[in-house]
Amino acid sequence: MQKLFAILTTMRPKQWTKNLLLFAGLIFSHNLTDTARGLRAVAAFVVFCLLSGVVYFINDIKDLESDRNHPLKRQRPIASGELGVTTAIVVAGLLAAVGLAWAFTLNFKFAAITSVYFLLMIAYSFFLKHLVILDLMVVAMGFVIRSIAGIYAIENPGEHIPITPWFITCVLFLALFLAICKRRHELILLAGKATSHRPVLEHYSPAFLDQMVSVVTTATVMSYALYVTSGVKKESVHHHEHMIWTLPFVLYGIFRYLYLVYRRDEGGAPEALLLKDPGLIATVILWLVSILWVFYL
Repeated sequence: MQKLFAILTTMRPKQWTKNLLLFAGLIFSHNLTDTARGLRAVAAFVVFCLLSGVVYFINDIKDLESDRNHPLKRQRPIASGELGVTTAIVVAGLLAAVGLAWAFTLNFKFAAITSVYFLLMIAYSFFLKHLVILDLMVVAMGFVIRSIAGIYAIENPGEHIPITPWFITCVLFLALFLAICKRRHELILLAGKATSHRPVLEHYSPAFLDQMVSVVTTATVMSYALYVTSGVKKESVHHHEHMIWTLPFVLYGIFRYLYLVYRRDEGGAPEALLLKDPGLIATVILWLVSILWVFYL
């Protein structure tokens, strides 16, 4: 039982909140009430949880020594020795086989983009994370791929659900916002040990990251504002003229996150903040309720 718990811990269940993005396509394509599509979205979510878990296994095996120098990551099962490297490799292989096989049972487009995501994240673990700026872009593209995969997963045979540029733009900038804030937190938390944990941090500075935060914060807010004012198709949304009223929730969520990053020195684990901060939880719930009302009621 202890071994199973160590395996599950290595798969990072708290990180699975990132994969909830796969349900965005179900909501914004106006298919939330379609049971068959909903079940396929759930299956896609499970597939990404399995494959992202494999990536975490690979990352923990590769970064074994550096994780032991990290004040928090040294407690991970592989870094602490609770889970052996050989066992971790075997488990990762089994999870990858199950995840990829399951992806192909949904449809080829979903399987193809899922494979691209899997390979991109492996490449990130081995060398892309060492390339300044590109490391952040790859993380953000991981979120974009999730959002697209969620749409492909619910398509019926021969069907094409259009993906608007607004959808991609909003996801991209929001993901960059979260990734840059996380890098800033790591740089400040680890101080002199930052480069030993993540070598690419030697190319960043708090001032540089602050400038990047300013850019992507503005881009995130503006892209969503443009989406709700001119990017929503009238024929696909019941109350399209009321989409503008979802903007205050996005603004508050962004400002709340910045407050947590700059005033409380948080932001190193976005998935944890989304689950424990009352302000963010309330904002996400209210935003989702408003979106459902605009699209479905």
